[in-house]
Amino acid sequence: MTNPPYITLPTADTAALKVGGDWTLAHYGALLGQVDATRRSLADSLAADISELGNLDTAGASLLVELLGADRLNRLLPDAALSEERRALLQTVASAMQQTQQAPEQPTRSTYREFFGHIGEVVEGVWHKAVGLLGFVGMTLSAMLLILLSPRRWRLTSLASHLEQIGLNAVPIVALLTFLVGAVVAFLGATILTDFGATIYTVDLVAFSFLREFGVLLTAILMAGRTASAFTAQIGSMKANEEIDAIRTLGLNPMELLVLPRVFAMLIALPLLTFVAMVCGMVGGAVVCMLTLDISPAMFLYLLQENIPLNHFLVGMLKAPIFAFLIAVIGCLEGFKVTGSAQSVGERTTSSVVQSIFVVIVVDALAALFLMEMGW
Repeated sequence: MTNPPYITLPTADTAALKVGGDWTLAHYGALLGQVDATRRSLADSLAADISELGNLDTAGASLLVELLGADRLNRLLPDAALSEERRALLQTVASAMQQTQQAPEQPTRSTYREFFGHIGEVVEGVWHKAVGLLGFVGMTLSAMLLILLSPRRWRLTSLASHLEQIGLNAVPIVALLTFLVGAVVAFLGATILTDFGATIYTVDLVAFSFLREFGVLLTAILMAGRTASAFTAQIGSMKANEEIDAIRTLGLNPMELLVLPRVFAMLIALPLLTFVAMVCGMVGGAVVCMLTLDISPAMFLYLLQENIPLNHFLVGMLKAPIFAFLIAVIGCLEGFKVTGSAQSVGERTTSSVVQSIFVVIVVDALAALFLMEMGW
């Protein structure tokens, strides 16, 4: 038999609010309107009597907390004539609703704070990457010194395989690209210099640009996109398949087995490819000069020999080993950062290409400024 719930307001005879009956889900609809109407007129200091409560469930307890408030209900419970089960239920519901009501609001985010905070995160990330790269460079150099002092530990088969992949297979694309760029540079130079009657200096323009900058820079960018990504993908796949852990378990050093052959192959291949790029770029310029400016190949070679000092060639060739080392190290380092997923392999491959190209261009710009100031 159900006991209808009720809410009795204080009168002249009773100075307390009385709550009784069955506060259950079956009476929730009827109680909801009474609770809303009564709650607005209750004072915080008003006493309440809940000793006549009948059946009680979670729905009724939540309405009772809304009516009396969690704090007032917690003060009433110790002295109320209620069973332990009802007292525990009311305490649990009151605590849960109190925590929900006291949950801090999310502060309004400032657009400027978000903007500068993002910049700070990016700068911090760049700093951590630079520190990690310097540490890996140190590890690579120390391993190289140990290998050079112990010829029996040289891995010539791996070196030859990587030389074929890095150097020999890259000759066609490097030669074609630099030939076309040399032709474009010569054509643009001839177009501008014609207005000044100085088309003969197109030879100097092509030679200077390819011997000092374009030859080594274009080759390094191609290697960054072609070879650094391959290094990252190869080592990253091994890392994802736990093959590198197996190598360590066998007592082998991954630096000697995976990194050094690739670094040495890049150090050999990139200068050779740079020389091919210089020659093909100047051949492309010579073809344009012959077809549009009536400068014969013999005249082109004569002007090249007379006007272009050897130091320009040496400057370009000296940059090649530096770029080769940086590209190989960055590609290998990003491969070791791969976690156990295919998505991570793709992300690190993209990162290695971007970092390699960025580092190559920055180092080339700094070297160009330094050499110009030194008069070299």
